[in-house]
Amino acid sequence: MTEYLIAFNDEWVPEHTDEEIREKSRTLRPLIAEMKAAGVLIFTGGLDDTAPLFSVDASSGTPVFTDGPYVETKEHLGGFAVVDVADEEAARLWAGKIAVACGWPQQVHRFQVPRQL
Repeated sequence: MTEYLIAFNDEWVPEHTDEEIREKSRTLRPLIAEMKAAGVLIFTGGLDDTAPLFSVDASSGTPVFTDGPYVETKEHLGGFAVVDVADEEAARLWAGKIAVACGWPQQVHRFQVPRQL
């Protein structure tokens, strides 16, 4: 099996009313249940845009923490699902279902295969 990240950029999501967001949630719940039943869902999530955000750089040998990047930057991860599927075709299938349920585009990234040391 191969793990894939299916994610969307927050700027792709149009403005929604609270009721529209609730309806999206009602639409997504059966799909998440289907993914769990199929044994492909590892987990889903969304980022808390009200929580502090920081970066860390240890290129000097010592971790240096800085605030940001901020949502105003060019791209901001809005939400994601991590799936474990047989192949790219299966990843495309689930990404398509997620895109339909959400109503906005999704990106699909394959995780690297861990190297045996």
